[in-house]
Amino acid sequence: MAITTTIHILSYATLLGTTIFHTFIGGILSYKVLPRTYFANLMAKIFPVYFTLQSVVPVILTLTYPGSRNPFGFASGISGLRAQGKGVGIALGVAMVCGLVNLGVVGPETTRCMDERRGQEKRDGKKAYDEGPHSEEMQRLNKRFSVLHGVSSALNLGEMVAMVGYGVHLAGRIA
Repeated sequence: MAITTTIHILSYATLLGTTIFHTFIGGILSYKVLPRTYFANLMAKIFPVYFTLQSVVPVILTLTYPGSRNPFGFASGISGLRAQGKGVGIALGVAMVCGLVNLGVVGPETTRCMDERRGQEKRDGKKAYDEGPHSEEMQRLNKRFSVLHGVSSALNLGEMVAMVGYGVHLAGRIA
């Protein structure tokens, strides 16, 4: 039992710590200090790993959930999680879905949009972030990128809120 609980706590800490660090420290500092091209290349490498972590760790948390005590020992994993009610499972499900949508849909679409913008920059002879006016196609791509970035940020925030909520539940179980 101790090994699954250890895996559970370390997995939770890794996911929440990574999410908070990337969202509020690493991403912001990278944006501020790196040239945009380097920043974009860095994020293109980080995001698949980051979103995979956000997708897989909630599954690990579900499988290693330290369940309730009963006369026969512990009901752990999925059965222990189900015994806690729907809220805990919903939090883990929300976190997993947010990661999966970013990993499988929004992230790849954002990368495609960035590639299209780079091509349009070459055709226009002007960077996407330069002062306007921009071509109609660049305006369309910039708007699309902004929407995708906003959706990805909202999903990331949803994952973070779900994990903080789960952490409140977990802390209550430890106390």
